[in-house]
Amino acid sequence: MLINAVPQRQGAAGPRAGELPDGCVALAELAGHVLGRPVHHIPQSQELSEVDGGIANRAVLTGPNRAAQLAALEAPGGPVLTIGGDCGVELVPIGVARFRYGPGLGVAWFDAHADLNTASTSPSGAFHGMVLRSLFGEGDPEFAAAPPLEPGRAVLVGTRVFDPAEREVIDRGLAVTSPDALAGAEKLYVHVDLDVLDPAEFGGLNYPEPDGWTIARLVSSLDALAAYDVVGAGITECVGTPREVEVLEPVLAAVGRLLQSP
Repeated sequence: MLINAVPQRQGAAGPRAGELPDGCVALAELAGHVLGRPVHHIPQSQELSEVDGGIANRAVLTGPNRAAQLAALEAPGGPVLTIGGDCGVELVPIGVARFRYGPGLGVAWFDAHADLNTASTSPSGAFHGMVLRSLFGEGDPEFAAAPPLEPGRAVLVGTRVFDPAEREVIDRGLAVTSPDALAGAEKLYVHVDLDVLDPAEFGGLNYPEPDGWTIARLVSSLDALAAYDVVGAGITECVGTPREVEVLEPVLAAVGRLLQSP
């Protein structure tokens, strides 16, 4: 298993977005300790760029940050755990997994937000709210995955905040909310945005939402995926300090069990 730390922050909005690089490093170092694997730190520019085509920091996101991630995944040699950074870091590893494993790839998307906007529907222009839509090959062509995820192959789990345009996407079946949709997945990628958790459970959240999950519920839900062939996972949107992230050890251990299962 390969652990890649990707301290990107330019895809995120919110008052704590600038803390994402440090949160990424803190969580990645804990992951290396819990899982007994070295951590590979993928260099990411921390420069900001203008809003272009309705997407904030477009030039940085499509330039050096993406190139560094792609280079790190040329020959991973096994399952990859990506520690972000903002949710935008998932565009590359999930896109690479779709290319490698074909249309049978499924995605379990643990996230308080659906991340199904496009530049024309996003209220903020932040790419972290568009990444799943991009993985379906829709939206801005510079971000749209090719090949895309198949419609219905991404299941939203723990999602409780939807923009109107995102509900329309769900109504037409692009992403779904029923876990039964994963039944036919030949391979599985597991995305965990830590804001699926309740802010009272873990305070180091970039974009907290009320009425979230407990850590125990998240761990139980991850363990329930043990029957799948999990080829990759990502954990994103952490702004916690090294001391704060220690409560996430059970989550990291659960993700590790999925990635290390035969």
